[in-house]
Amino acid sequence: MFSFLAALAFLIIGYLVYGKWVDRHFGADPDRKTPAYTMQDGVDFVPLPWHKIFLIQFLNIAGLGPIFGAIMGALYGPVAFLWIAFGCILGGAVHDYFSGMLSVRHQGQSIPEIVGNYLGEGSRKIMRIFSVILLVLVGVVFMMGPAGLLANLGMKGIFAETNFWLAIILAYYFIATVLPIDKVISKIYPVFGLTLLIMAVGVGGMMLVNGLPIPEITDPLSHPQDLPAWPMLFVTIACGAISGFHATQSPMMSRCLPTEAYGRRVFFGAMVAEGIVALIWAAAAMSFFPNGLEGLNEVLAKGGAGLVVNEVSIGLMGTMGGMLAILGVIACPITSGDTAFRSVRLIFADAMNINQTSIKNRLVLALPVFAVSFALTFIDFNIIWRYFAFSNQAMATIVLWASAMYMVHEDKSHWLASLPATFMTAVCTTYILMAPEGLSLLPNISYPAGIVAAIASLVWFMTVASKRKLAITTSV
Repeated sequence: MFSFLAALAFLIIGYLVYGKWVDRHFGADPDRKTPAYTMQDGVDFVPLPWHKIFLIQFLNIAGLGPIFGAIMGALYGPVAFLWIAFGCILGGAVHDYFSGMLSVRHQGQSIPEIVGNYLGEGSRKIMRIFSVILLVLVGVVFMMGPAGLLANLGMKGIFAETNFWLAIILAYYFIATVLPIDKVISKIYPVFGLTLLIMAVGVGGMMLVNGLPIPEITDPLSHPQDLPAWPMLFVTIACGAISGFHATQSPMMSRCLPTEAYGRRVFFGAMVAEGIVALIWAAAAMSFFPNGLEGLNEVLAKGGAGLVVNEVSIGLMGTMGGMLAILGVIACPITSGDTAFRSVRLIFADAMNINQTSIKNRLVLALPVFAVSFALTFIDFNIIWRYFAFSNQAMATIVLWASAMYMVHEDKSHWLASLPATFMTAVCTTYILMAPEGLSLLPNISYPAGIVAAIASLVWFMTVASKRKLAITTSV
């Protein structure tokens, strides 16, 4: 249990200390007017209270990610605690903070535009394609999954039909995508965000009260069940540690942030909250079932992470816990899916410079996206989805490199972004070389190649950064 409590303390202290240092080092200015006011349009640019923005951001980036990902990551043993704690504070929270605050500093721009500003036009075009594909995949999966769950709740007639629920969810997604953010999302999301937090705190509290045997970190390099922790763990647990998907969501809230003084609370804080949720669920998955990880593996084989959530929630919190579990498994992916489609609309609008005040302009962008997404529901793309994990972490890596380049332009130390970017470059390279959906190479080839790629990326960055710094100095 000490390892779990130490990781929890690290997350809290990391927010209070490192989060404040990052905020100060970035140069957050409470007197600087934000896009919520300078570009206020009543649709996407709408000032909201910070607590609402925090809960919306938390639910946007979380969904089921820090629960399901942490449960799967628990199979690697308590070393998962280390990745969640250090990955969240030094990587994920920095990534989310920069993706949000850079958007604030650039008139609420979407992440492809921000990346293009600092890594070049080629990177901008790649990130536009990359982001749209990633978000559409998220949206489609989060339509189909909840629709199937709702159809299997034991209801009869049309309510037992997956297509019926698919139509309902699709209609809701469309409404949430085109209506002003303060009409639907700002009213629904805080409630579900609070529910997700209560669910995690309840599980964590009862886990401690019941004295579950949470395992300790004894050998960080051990591989339970012959699972190679490097690099698979660092991709399996994305939400809760670091996830590129978050960078597509942060700009949505940057358009509602009333002052830069709230940037740390919203962007850094929401990521730390997600890390705490992931830590709790990883610990619960490791300690709740008889025979530890073997018991967890048996339940996963029977019904996947959803069954684990159900059994843990009911076992620790009773019937109410079961109700919260079902609500979370159904509602959380829906609330990630609708903002995924909304983000696609905003990315297209930024790329084509289309004003979104007009409902007609929003429909012009949204209708084709939903038509394509609906068509994808008839395709079995499980193989394609396997690439999501790699794509997600690759996007986070690119955003971190862009953030580091921003710091160079501001004549500030870039290491708080460039070091995690270097680490994630090694993770992504090694993963795609080793993974079954990649090249399936042996570790003795993949490991050195990943290290070489990371070093080469850092050398490239330092070279480009030196030239740009020289150019800035010369121009001044």
